[in-house]
Amino acid sequence: MSQKWKAAITARRRQRKCTQGWRQTRVITSAQQPFVCVDGDWVTNFSSNDYLGLAADPRVAESIANNISEWGNGSAASHMVTGHSELHCRLAKRLASWVGAQSALLFSTGYMANLAVNTALFEKRDLLVHDKLNHASLIDGARLSAGKLRRFAHLNVEHARQIILKEDFDRFAIFVDGVFSMDGDCAPLDELATITDRLDGLLIVDDAHGLGVTGKLGAGSLSSFGFKPAGSKLMVGTLGKALGGFGAFVAGDEEYIEELAQSARSYIYTTAMSNAAAIGNLAALDIIESDGEQRIAKLQQNIRQFRRGCEQNNIPISKSETAIQPIVLGNANLALELSSLLFDRGMLVSAIRAPTVMVGTERLRITITAAHTEAQVTALIEALSESLALLELTPKSATA
Repeated sequence: MSQKWKAAITARRRQRKCTQGWRQTRVITSAQQPFVCVDGDWVTNFSSNDYLGLAADPRVAESIANNISEWGNGSAASHMVTGHSELHCRLAKRLASWVGAQSALLFSTGYMANLAVNTALFEKRDLLVHDKLNHASLIDGARLSAGKLRRFAHLNVEHARQIILKEDFDRFAIFVDGVFSMDGDCAPLDELATITDRLDGLLIVDDAHGLGVTGKLGAGSLSSFGFKPAGSKLMVGTLGKALGGFGAFVAGDEEYIEELAQSARSYIYTTAMSNAAAIGNLAALDIIESDGEQRIAKLQQNIRQFRRGCEQNNIPISKSETAIQPIVLGNANLALELSSLLFDRGMLVSAIRAPTVMVGTERLRITITAAHTEAQVTALIEALSESLALLELTPKSATA
């Protein structure tokens, strides 16, 4: 190994460990269910984004098993070459119909979809206005864009409006998460849509954590406000969270989707979603159509139980009403220590540190799913109360 590179990497490694920024990958040796085996220990998983409990649903597995011999596993090429199959066509049409869009374009990951909407539509004199806490993939896409990036204070609609009024540009778009992945709060899409409609702009919503659990039959955050991905609105949805599968899509009017297909490098120059993933995603959509309302209702019931229990036990939670329930500790060491104490009590809750969140806002990111039982949620509340007491943390020292 090059000595200069070795020295640089060693220094970076040392710095990460000194600042509690070193990450280790856990090995799961079971299916992704509420009760998982982590490095040999069975624990209740409160870190998963499998909000509807579909990742290990036997009906999805059965559908893949029944169809994999006909279609094979891989798509074998990019969409534009030979990778786009009838499965992909069906999936794109189903997704568009679900969220109420004219058309949808499939991507291999949500990261690639967010790169596409930031880079493919914009030119040098265009303006990209991003919420300061948008997902990293949105910000990375904006940095790669030919357009000019400006960021507004989190959920501050007036700040976004002032940026647009101040800047000189040809076209503009506001980018925002529908549900923010670390805080669980929701964007005021009605107010932002008013700005884009009045000033002839685009509203682009990354709904990775809203799709499947918000809106009519899980159609997403836009649906919660009575909107669709239509006209001046585009939506990015991911299939690896509430749908429990893999992949992503962008939904909107036909003209926007065709332009992305023609010019988005993260669509054109990569292998299409595997056939196995497409089969699984289609099966998950079938389940959502048949019992999605019941699953969403169970998720909301579990969220209410968790929040009520935390309030009764003086556990400092945020104002989030979504499946993402952070406990902000403001210290990386405390976050890691609390996560470790919970693991010892049979609970998997990940500590989130910089750079994923800002220094001083380190936290536990608790995620509730429809698959959790009432007993499991109760056990989590008890484990949190006991662990916070051991660390001598109170609502004054751990803030939501």
